Amino acid sequence: MTDYFINAFATLFVTIDPVGLAPMFLGVTAGLSAADRKRVAIRATVTAALIFLLFFVAGQSVLNVLGISVSAFRVAGGILLFLIAVEMVFGKRQQRKTETAEKAVEHHPPTDFHEVAIFPLAIPLIAGPAAISATILLSGQAPDTLSYLGLAAVIVIILGSCLFAFLLADRIERLLGDTAQLVITRLLGVLLAALSVQFIADGVLAFVRS
Repeated sequence: MTDYFINAFATLFVTIDPVGLAPMFLGVTAGLSAADRKRVAIRATVTAALIFLLFFVAGQSVLNVLGISVSAFRVAGGILLFLIAVEMVFGKRQQRKTETAEKAVEHHPPTDFHEVAIFPLAIPLIAGPAAISATILLSGQAPDTLSYLGLAAVIVIILGSCLFAFLLADRIERLLGDTAQLVITRLLGVLLAALSVQFIADGVLAFVRS
């Protein structure tokens, strides 16, 4: 059970990357007052939490309705996570997130902070395809009810860290600096690559056994 929790936390933390979202938050909320930024941070986190809740509870049912086996989703989700890991290792993911945030600022003036909280902060920067895929995969791997509830707690903790990173975004950016952020992103990318390969291997083995 401990290994499952560690695996779940590492996978979701690396995929969502709360620390890496801090500069994105600053870019999207440029021009807003401190009070408005706080409201954006809370709204974005709550919206992302509702999205994760939906796929945490009903993700398996969605797969069943579509006729997709858990093994197939493990392989597909693992490949998706691996692509994210490659982007992180080679420094492409932060660039892509920055471009997403910049496009959002172009289409959503700073006064429309409610819309900015939903896009691009909640979707896709927090609750992106990789994070949603990881949530469905991990919920399907939960060995018992206690582990399943523990996964919910892990999601809450990581979303809480996102909110914390948003509220302290300016301080985090000054503290880490560009070099530290690049090093951390690459290290987390290697870890995510290993975890994604494990997802793919588990899915392939399940196919072979069935």
